[in-house]
Amino acid sequence: MNKPRILLADDHKIVLEGLRGLLSAEFELVGAVSNGREMIDACRRLQPDVVVADVSMPLLNGIDAARLLRDDGCRSKIVFLTMHPDLSYASRALDAGASGYVLKHAASDELVAAIHEAMAGRTYLSPALRTPAAFDLLARQKPQTRETLQLTHRQIEVLQLLAEGRSAKEIGAILNISPRTVEFHKYKMMDDLGMHSSAELVQYAIRHGLVSV
Repeated sequence: MNKPRILLADDHKIVLEGLRGLLSAEFELVGAVSNGREMIDACRRLQPDVVVADVSMPLLNGIDAARLLRDDGCRSKIVFLTMHPDLSYASRALDAGASGYVLKHAASDELVAAIHEAMAGRTYLSPALRTPAAFDLLARQKPQTRETLQLTHRQIEVLQLLAEGRSAKEIGAILNISPRTVEFHKYKMMDDLGMHSSAELVQYAIRHGLVSV
C-alpha cells in the first residue's frame, strides 16, 4: 500500500527538520519549500495528497497560497501548522479551503491525526480552539470572504511584498508586472482603504496576518 504523499511548507529550517522526523515513518515526504510561491509551484508539480503549511511565510502567506491553489482546482488537502491561536486566522484558513488547523506547540500529538482526517475528507481543528465561540464563528463564516480584507488577489500579493519592505521594482520582478503597475495597485489600495501612507498599508497587512512581526 502506497504511503500518503506529503509536501511541507515552512520558512524555518528547524521546523522542517522536526516535521521530517515526525512524519517520515508513516508518510512519503515529496518535498519541502520555504515560501508561499514555492508552495504553489511545488503543489502543481508534485500533486501531493496533503500539504502541511505554515500561515506566515515570505513572498506569499500560506492562507493566500491555499486560496490560489483552491481557485486553480488543486485537489491536494491543506493542513495548516501555525503559532497563531487566533480564531480569525483559523476561520480564514478554513475559508481558503484548508482541511486542518493545528497549533505548532501541539504538533507532535495532533498533526498526524489532522493529516488522516484531511485524507478522509474531514476537517480538523486543534482542541485548544474547539470552544463554543469557535464553532459559532466558523458556523457564521460566509464562504469566500476575507472579513474586512476587501482586496483582489493581486492587491494582496502586492501588499504582502510591500509590507516585507520590497521595492516596486523588486515586486514587479516577482509578480512579472511593471513597477508602474505595482504603484498603481499601491495607490488604489490606499484610496479604497482611506489610507494616506505606505506605513498605514504595512500596519493593515500586519493586522490581517499577511506578514508576521
